[in-house]
Amino acid sequence: MTAADGDDDRPAGDTTGTGNSDDTGRSGSDDPVTLSDGGTASPTDEPTPESGEPSPEVDLPGANEGGFDSAPGDEEMPLTEHIEEMIRRLLAVIVVMAGVTVLVFPVADTVINFLWYSFLPQPDGGISQCGSVGSDQVSACPRVYHPLGLLIARLKVASLAGFIVALPVFVYQTYLFMRPGLYPNERRYYLAAVPTSLVLALVGVAFAYLLILPIIFVYFLEYSEGVADIAFGLSETFDLIILMMGLFALVFQIPLFIMLAIMMGVTTRRWIEQRRLLFWFSFGGIAFIFSPDPTGMAPFLVLATMIALFELTLALLRWTGR
Repeated sequence: MTAADGDDDRPAGDTTGTGNSDDTGRSGSDDPVTLSDGGTASPTDEPTPESGEPSPEVDLPGANEGGFDSAPGDEEMPLTEHIEEMIRRLLAVIVVMAGVTVLVFPVADTVINFLWYSFLPQPDGGISQCGSVGSDQVSACPRVYHPLGLLIARLKVASLAGFIVALPVFVYQTYLFMRPGLYPNERRYYLAAVPTSLVLALVGVAFAYLLILPIIFVYFLEYSEGVADIAFGLSETFDLIILMMGLFALVFQIPLFIMLAIMMGVTTRRWIEQRRLLFWFSFGGIAFIFSPDPTGMAPFLVLATMIALFELTLALLRWTGR
């Protein structure tokens, strides 16, 4: 038998030991084939382009433990139940705000006088001089131009106190609403934000009381001095005082919102920095819409404060490596 005959007697598809064997190891039979590197492969295997071996199954960490699929305690709920729970949470915030408003309302007159004469000069004869007819120095006394003016002013003062106290309650209720979908570290961040929100709200009110409102009223009094006698309406003036204090209580939540979003992985500092101009324009819209100041100074003061808080928060995060 010749060598050629020996080759002819081999089973079809057996290329082992021949000079014409295919280096890729592919064969027309269903039997395992010998590869050029000495290994074997089955036609049923699906080799990967890199190694020529079938890819093993990947066991994603936490796939069965809620690591990637869901947070601990997370469960699917119908949309109607989500809406009902959200309404209950909001009602809890409203109840707290209304309760604080009712408690503060009886002492609202004292608060009104305190805030009023913190920024405006008192008459020489004291506050009681405002009720006398023909007094020489009554320009800073509050004027009531409609029957419900004093009642509305009392409600505004009491509502401001309720709003400040309700801010951390709102943060806590949002935490309870989202708690099933939060991981343990996210829950810690959110709970820490509850007292922080109250502290920042009080700092914002103090900032408006000690710096912003004195600047506005000093400018308002000086630019009209010698030109006209100003009559301060109770409703209009308190609209400015209450709105400025409430707005700055909310503005000072900006650092909390940014840090909370970054720590929970909702966004990143780099993403925010790349879109800082969009945030600046948004701040400008809020400042000029919600700052009813006849002097025109309040919107610029609010805008400058918002941008300063925004940039200082980013600088702090950059310094800490976040």
